[in-house]
Amino acid sequence: MTTPVEITCPHCLAINRVPEARLAEAPRCGRCDKPLFAGAPMELDQAAFSRVIAHTAVPVVIDCWAPWCGPCRQFAPVFEQAAQRLEPGLRLCKLNTEAHPALAQQLGIRSIPTLIVFRDGNELNRMSGALPMPQLLQWLHQTLN
Repeated sequence: MTTPVEITCPHCLAINRVPEARLAEAPRCGRCDKPLFAGAPMELDQAAFSRVIAHTAVPVVIDCWAPWCGPCRQFAPVFEQAAQRLEPGLRLCKLNTEAHPALAQQLGIRSIPTLIVFRDGNELNRMSGALPMPQLLQWLHQTLN
C-alpha cells in the first residue's frame, strides 16, 4: 500500500486522500462522487486557487487568460488536450484574469496568456505566450525534472 496523497476535487473542492499508486485508476471524490481527474482544466477562483495549491500532491499548471485575448483563445484547445493527456500526473487549471483581477494581481500576471507551474505550494516556473503542444510538453518536462 502506498502513502495517501491529497487531491482537491475540481467540482466541490473537498480534499481527498488517495493512495498515490491509485491515482491512475480514476479515483472519485468522497464527498460528491465525481471524478478527481476529469481530463479537463479546472476553473479557478480565489477559494479554489488557495485550496488547490495547498492540497494537491501533483504539480499544478495554471493557464492565466482573458476572454478578449486572441492568443489565449488560440491556446485554449492545446491546454484542453494537455489536460486529457497529462492528468493525473498534473492538475491543469485555468484562471480568467478578467473575472478574478485580485488573484491575477496576487500572482503578478503582467501579460496573458501566462502559464505558472506550482509544486508543493511553491511556484517553480512561469512562461508568457501561447505554445503549441510539443513546446508545452517540453517546457513542462524541463520545469518538472
